[in-house]
Amino acid sequence: MSTIESTAEGKRLVEARLGQNDWRQWGPYLSERQWGTVREDYSADGDAWNYISHDDARSRAYRWGEDGIAGISDSKQQLCFALAMWNGQDAILKERLFGLTSTQGNHGEDVKEYYFYVDNTPTHSYMKYLYKYPQKAFPYEELVKTNQERNRHQFEYELLDTAIFDEDRYYDIFVEYAKSSPDEILIRFQIANRGPDATVLHLLPTLWFRNSWSWERESTKPLLELTGNDTIKASHPDLKAYWLYCEGQDEILFTENETNNEKLFATANDSPFVKDGFHSYFTQKQQSAVNPQKRGTKAAVHHKLSLAPGETKTVRLVLSSKQGREALFDREFDRLFSQRKEEADTFYQVVTPYPLSDDMRSVQRQALVGLLWNKQCYHYNVKRWLQGDPQEPKPPQERQMGRNRHWPYLDAYEIFSMPDKWEYPWFAAWDLAFHTISLAMIDPDFAKSQLLLMTREWYMSPDGQIPAYEWNFSDVNPPVQAWAAMRIYQMEREMYGREDRVFLEKMFQKLIINFTWWVNRKDKDGRNIFEGGFLGLDNIGAFNRSLEPPEGGVLAQPDATAWMGMYCLNCLQIALELASQNHAYENLATKFFEHFVYIADAINNVTGEQEGLWDEEHGFYYGLLIHPDGSRQKMYEDSMTGLIPLFVIATNSSDICNRFPGYRERFQWFVEKRRSMLCSIADLEKLGVEKRLLLAFTDSRKLTKILEKMLDEEQFYSPYGIRSVSKRHLKQPFTIYLAGKKYTLDYEPAESTIELFGGNSNWRGPIWFPVNFLLIESLQKFHYYYGESVQVECPAGSGVKKNLWDVASDIAERLISIFLKDSTGRRPVYGGIEKFQNDPYWKDYILFHEYFHGDNGAGLGASNQTGWTSLVAKMIQQYGKYKLQHVPAAVIEKGKIGHV
Repeated sequence: MSTIESTAEGKRLVEARLGQNDWRQWGPYLSERQWGTVREDYSADGDAWNYISHDDARSRAYRWGEDGIAGISDSKQQLCFALAMWNGQDAILKERLFGLTSTQGNHGEDVKEYYFYVDNTPTHSYMKYLYKYPQKAFPYEELVKTNQERNRHQFEYELLDTAIFDEDRYYDIFVEYAKSSPDEILIRFQIANRGPDATVLHLLPTLWFRNSWSWERESTKPLLELTGNDTIKASHPDLKAYWLYCEGQDEILFTENETNNEKLFATANDSPFVKDGFHSYFTQKQQSAVNPQKRGTKAAVHHKLSLAPGETKTVRLVLSSKQGREALFDREFDRLFSQRKEEADTFYQVVTPYPLSDDMRSVQRQALVGLLWNKQCYHYNVKRWLQGDPQEPKPPQERQMGRNRHWPYLDAYEIFSMPDKWEYPWFAAWDLAFHTISLAMIDPDFAKSQLLLMTREWYMSPDGQIPAYEWNFSDVNPPVQAWAAMRIYQMEREMYGREDRVFLEKMFQKLIINFTWWVNRKDKDGRNIFEGGFLGLDNIGAFNRSLEPPEGGVLAQPDATAWMGMYCLNCLQIALELASQNHAYENLATKFFEHFVYIADAINNVTGEQEGLWDEEHGFYYGLLIHPDGSRQKMYEDSMTGLIPLFVIATNSSDICNRFPGYRERFQWFVEKRRSMLCSIADLEKLGVEKRLLLAFTDSRKLTKILEKMLDEEQFYSPYGIRSVSKRHLKQPFTIYLAGKKYTLDYEPAESTIELFGGNSNWRGPIWFPVNFLLIESLQKFHYYYGESVQVECPAGSGVKKNLWDVASDIAERLISIFLKDSTGRRPVYGGIEKFQNDPYWKDYILFHEYFHGDNGAGLGASNQTGWTSLVAKMIQQYGKYKLQHVPAAVIEKGKIGHV
C-alpha cells in the first residue's frame, strides 16, 4: 500500500523537511484584507476599521503587509502577485475583496463576495481558486445602506439578495498555479461568461512589491521593468531576480505601490505614479496615471477579453527565477497542470484511503484545501508600530497608553494559518491549535512549526502568557496548546511512523511556563477554581465575562476551571511520554497529577471544604458568582461552559505505575494521605477495559447525568451537533439582576441579537466545531475505559441505548452532515439559498463557516473560516477508518501512553 510520503507531493514534503528544496518558498501568503486591521492602524482612538477603509485601500500603501484576490507571494511577502479585473461598469477597479466593517453590518463585519478555495497541496505545488465576478456595477453602496437599515433580529443583506447574479450575469474566473520547481510557477486563468449576452472583461494579473522603502531613510527601492515585449523583470535587494513571462496581452502597465497623498491628504505626491494608478487609468481614462517608461514597483498585464455567452477563454503566465523560459508556453505548460492535479488527487486519496462517497471525499478535500489557502505572511513589530517610522509623522501620544502597549517584544514575521484571511486576517492562539490537528493529517512539519511559534520568545511574554490576537494580545484564550501538541505527536506517529520527541520536549518546556502564568493570574484566591474572562466563548454569559461582574466580586467559571484541569492532564500525558526515555520527567508528571487532583476536588467539592461548581440537583456544572460581601449565587446557565468539564479526561494503561516508579510512589502517597480527594473524582477504585486507569473530573454517575441533558434534542442535541446553549433557554431564559439592571441568557440559534463582542459571533445556541470536536474525543476516551459497561439513551428519551463510542460517532456524523447532500440533494450548510442548493456552477463548492444554526445547520458568521471548521476533515477520516473499515474502536498501541 502506498504511504503518504511515497506520493509525489509527499516526496516534496520530505525534501522541504530535509532542507533539500524549499517548496513552501512561494504560497498563498497574501492577506485577503489588510485594510481595517490593527497593525495598519495609527489612529489616536484605536478605530482600526476606519483608519484605512476599503475605499482608502486602493490609494494608500500598506505598512505591514499586502492583500489581493487569489494572491500569492514569497514567504516574506516581498514580491506579490494577484488577480485584478474590471467589467467596464464598476466605479472601482476590482483589486481586493469588499466587505462591511463591524459598524456597517447588522451582525458585524462580513465579506460580501463569492469566492471558493478549489484545490491546494501542502507545498502549494498546485493551487486553484474560483472568484465569481458580476458583470454589472458592483452594489457597494446598496450593501452598506441596506445592512445599516436592518436590525440584529433581521438577516444580513447579501450580495445574492441584490439580484446582481440574476440571469447568471457573472464571470467564473478560475485561477490556477502549478510549480515546476520551488521558484518557478505556471499561472493559468480560465474565464467563463455564464451570462446570456456577449461581454468584455478587462483581466489584469498584477505583480508588485510590498512597500518597504517608504518607512526607512536608508532603504533600497526595488524595481519592476519591461524587458522585451512580453517579460517583466523583478529586482529586489533581498530576493533573487524574477521574471514574469506573458503572452497575448494587450498591454503591460506600470505604476508605483505608493500612497496617493494628493487624493487622501491634499499634499504633493513624490511621483505622479501611485498605487491607484491602474484604477485611474481604467475607470477615469487617465492615460497619465501609468508610467510610459514601463518601470515601477507595481505592474499589470492587461488582457481585454471579448466573451460570447457561455464562452471560456484562457490567459497564461509564468513567474520564474530563470531567464529565457518563454518556451514553457509551448512545451510543458498544460502538461504540468495535468500532472500536478493528478499528483494532488493521489496525495489526498492516500491520506484517507477509505471507501468514502464522492461527496464526502470532496467535502474533506475542500476543508483541507481551504485550510491551506488560509496561510498568510503576518508581519507586525509592536515596538516599531508604537514608536512609528522615521519617514512618517510621529504617532499620537494616546497610542502609548492604548492597544497592545504591554507587548513591545512581539515581533511577528512568519507564515501563519489564519482563521479566515478576510474576516480574521491575524493569528488567533486557540484557533491555531485546532488548525494544527487538520494540518497534521497532511503536513505535520508545518503543524508543529505553528505551535512552536506561539511559544517562541518573540511571541510569548516573559511571564509566560501566550498572545491571543492583535485586537488585544492580552486577552485570555483556552489553553489548548498542550492538547494540540500531544495530538500532533500521536497523529504523526500513526500516519507517518515518526515520533518527534524533540518537538514534544520543546513544547513542554515552554508550556510549563505558560501553565504557571495561568495558576498565578487566574486563580486569585488560590482555591483552584479559575476565572479567565470570556475564554473564546464571546457572548455565552448573561453578562460580559471579560469584565468584572456588574456589582463587583468574582465569577468562578466551570469552563476556566475545566480548561485548567484538561491542561494538567495534557501535560501529565506529555510528561509520561517523555519519561519513557528520560525518567527526569517523572517528577513533572507527579506535579501535574497533584495539581489535577486539587482542581478536581475544588470543582466537585469532594472534601466539602469549599463550595464547588457541580450541582447535584441539576446534574450539571454551573458558574458561581461570589459577591463583594462574600455571598454566593449559582449561575444556572445551561451552556457549553457546563459541558467543558467533560474534556478533562485521560486514560492510561495499568502498567504505568510499574514503568514509572517515581510516579507510582507519589500516586500511592495520594491514595493513602488524600483518599477523600480521590474517591469521587473519577472511578479510580477500579480498572476499566483492558485494565486501564481513568483520570477525569466526572465519574460514571456525573457523566450520565450530564449526557441526559447533552443528548436531549430539546436541550443541547441538535440534528447537526451539540448546541452552545441549551434550547431550554428559549422558553426559560436565565435571568439575573445586578446593579439594578437585568441580564439575560436565552437561546439564539442563529446570529447574535446583542452587541457583545461586536455581535459578529454567537455562542448562545449555534454549533461550533472546536468544542464539538473535543466532546467527541472525550467521549471516545471515556469509552476506552468503560467499554460496554456505560450505555446511555441517544437521543435522550428515544429508548435506543448506545455505548459512548457510538454516541461520539453519532455526534460526528451529525456534524459531517452539515456539508453533505441530503436525500433531496440539498446541503444544510446553505439553508434556503437556492443558488447554492440548485445551480450546477455553485452547488458543489463548499463554504466552511465559523459556526452553524442550532436547529437547521445553516452556515453563519465568517463564510471562509476553514480554520477550525476544517476539523470536519479529521472527523471524516475517523468515519472512514472506524465505521467503513470496521476497525475496532478501542485501538491503543501496545506500550504507548494515551489513545490513538
